[in-house]
Amino acid sequence: MNKNSTIISEIDRARLKLSIEHYIKYFIGKRTCEINKEEALEAIALAVREFAMDKMYETIARYNKCNSKRVYYLSIEYLIGRSLENNLHNLGLFDILKSIKIEGFPDIPLEEIFDTEYDPALGNGGLGRLAACYLDSMASMGLAGFGYGINYQFGLFKQKFENGYQVEQADSWLGENSPWQFARHDRTVKIPIYGDVEVFDNPDGQKSFVWMNTQTLYGVPFDFPIVGYAGKSVNYLRLFSAKTDDELDINIFNEGGYIEAMKEKIETETISKVLYPSDAVESGKELRLKQQYFFASCAIQDILRRFMEKSEDFKLLPEKVVIQLNDTHPAIAIPEMMRILVDIYGQDWEEAWDITTKVFAYTNHTLLPEALETWPARIIGRMLPRHLQIIYEINRRFMDFARSRFGDDKAKLDKVTIVYGDGDNQIIRMANLSIVGSFSVNGVAEIHSNLIKTSLVPEFYELWPEKFSNVTNGITPRRWLLHANTPLAGLISSKIGEGWVTDLTELRKLEEFADDKKFIQAFRDVKIENKQQLAKIILKTTGIVVDPESMFIVHAKRIHEYKRQLMTILQVIGDYLDIIKDNVKPACKKTYIFAGKAAPSYNFAKLIIKLINNVAEVVNKDPRVNDMLKVVFMPDYKVSLAEVLIPAANLSVQSSTAGFEASGTGNMKFALNGALTIGTLDGANVEIREEVGEDNFYLFGLTEKEVQAKRANYNPREIYENNNYIRRILNAVNSNMFCEKDFVLLFKPIFEELVNRDYFFVLADLEAFDKKMSEAEKEYLKPEVWARKALFNVARIGKFTSDRAVMEYADHIWNIHTC
Repeated sequence: MNKNSTIISEIDRARLKLSIEHYIKYFIGKRTCEINKEEALEAIALAVREFAMDKMYETIARYNKCNSKRVYYLSIEYLIGRSLENNLHNLGLFDILKSIKIEGFPDIPLEEIFDTEYDPALGNGGLGRLAACYLDSMASMGLAGFGYGINYQFGLFKQKFENGYQVEQADSWLGENSPWQFARHDRTVKIPIYGDVEVFDNPDGQKSFVWMNTQTLYGVPFDFPIVGYAGKSVNYLRLFSAKTDDELDINIFNEGGYIEAMKEKIETETISKVLYPSDAVESGKELRLKQQYFFASCAIQDILRRFMEKSEDFKLLPEKVVIQLNDTHPAIAIPEMMRILVDIYGQDWEEAWDITTKVFAYTNHTLLPEALETWPARIIGRMLPRHLQIIYEINRRFMDFARSRFGDDKAKLDKVTIVYGDGDNQIIRMANLSIVGSFSVNGVAEIHSNLIKTSLVPEFYELWPEKFSNVTNGITPRRWLLHANTPLAGLISSKIGEGWVTDLTELRKLEEFADDKKFIQAFRDVKIENKQQLAKIILKTTGIVVDPESMFIVHAKRIHEYKRQLMTILQVIGDYLDIIKDNVKPACKKTYIFAGKAAPSYNFAKLIIKLINNVAEVVNKDPRVNDMLKVVFMPDYKVSLAEVLIPAANLSVQSSTAGFEASGTGNMKFALNGALTIGTLDGANVEIREEVGEDNFYLFGLTEKEVQAKRANYNPREIYENNNYIRRILNAVNSNMFCEKDFVLLFKPIFEELVNRDYFFVLADLEAFDKKMSEAEKEYLKPEVWARKALFNVARIGKFTSDRAVMEYADHIWNIHTC
């Protein structure tokens, strides 16, 4: 360290110490010796936030000086994870904090303070975690990129298990009181909603549309600093909380209408209460749409306000702004942009549409047709009458264009129309709206992007082939290796330096050590250390004792039929039956670890959770198993749990039905941390296998083309009747073996679904999965062979960094450059 660096470090140390003491004394209001872990966390976080905000002001000033084009990332969810330790590392303050001595400060280990931080309840699964990774990469690479979303008070839900069933509880984090967020009341946005539209004839013969008698929502922005690596750039995520105007109708209140006086406030603030409210009922559907419109309108108004601070020439907007739609949840932003340009700023339709379609880009994240969002036109018409008019006009003009290309081909026209059906059954297809209103449409893995063009929306590809491209997803190595797996990160840096932190392809240099026995042993020691740490957490969380020497097989992701957690637990049942009926044991000790949440209204997925937990209870208590097999379901899967779970995995299960997973990013995180993959040729698995090598990936199952070829004549009952292995497993599921306490054949619906329908080809792939699992067990018994394969996964995973993905967006879609 040179002299200047030493001086800066001493200044930072003195400032950080004084700031922590200041917040303890004047913000928390206690003497230093009186604070607890939570208060210590708050004081340190507020002190660190000062450094982050200084850097943020410097960053924004730099962007303004460069006159940078800005990208605005619109996502309904963000899985940010804990921030304190990550920000300390990125700002270069971690070692400084460790060296600070504050008189009277309780003797609390830093690790305990870090563990006190609650995960922001702003997301659920891969969509939110991807968004968080991309924000990290944009900041780390000095790109003017900012996120927009909703400041949920409760997030999705906190998952608990009662008698094996998933129980949803409110996930109450600090929200607006988080030390990382600060309110920007001066940027509060007014959002009109409901009302009706009056049409007026102008003197020039054109029509004017006036949205009248509306209610008003207020969106209060809260900024969350996103600290890039080394603290060179700090961008922000702007999250909006829904508020009323805080005016209480005192007359109604004084007349005894206490609830009525608060009704509007309660209804409005419900918008930012919960992520993904259940849409099983009409009111839930309406609340979801209201959320999406609220956040989209807040974002568009804020983006245009910022643009108009420098220019009122909207023709320049595409040169300064690009808006990335992270799936279809923010798609209502397209008609909202049109409404504001046409109705508020007087742009004619053609000019406004030309601007809009040069500003928006759309990322598709699903191949499931039923997951492509649609909204009943009647709900949009009631809530957003002007937007429905705009959507109708967008569709009218687009369908004129489509007919010029397709003629009277009704099948193709029905596929591409945004507005489908009539009367009460008329729906608005948000994916179609996103494609029509964007200049770019991308998938998130090579196989996924190809299937978008050939299976999902081939008619759109025929119209606009130039719109379609692929950007394979990526993950940030700062969060998922440097922060989550510091022992492995340290070992890697000791051999190849720290260049991999910003250029993950540098990990290729690790291949030089594949035959270095000393290094391989150190690599194995790191994995054992991580497994021992996870074993302690499993014991504390579930009361289950697991052996760190056993093979940790992890299936951690959102619970869904196409992700086939069901197939994994059926394979466990097969192993269990082999042990108790045939005295045939697995080649090695195995611990199956499940984690993930099911949507509250997804009853079949919740039944799969119940099956996993019941199987775990039976298997773990059966003395005949003799610890050869353990099953654990870790509750409440979130980023902080993933950061412990992923580094400890030996084998990562990525078993989605081929052709159903868009990409996945868990597969990348596990490989980066030295887990081998057992998986299908689906999503990013295809590219991961190409990169790490066929010998270092346990491939099984039907391909996407084979799934489609079998679909018409697939007969799962025939498999059940003719395959002894599968029949024995399903008969056990259909008995009381795993539900004796429930006094009913609880899992009969699973049996019936698999035997009579099996839409996701579980039975077709189950035996192949079991055989590949047996192969993995045998190789696990060869520690050096296994470690070498694991090392190749780490060394060859460099392609799957979010830095590469973001730079592909920047170069090929956004047309923005590092400032």
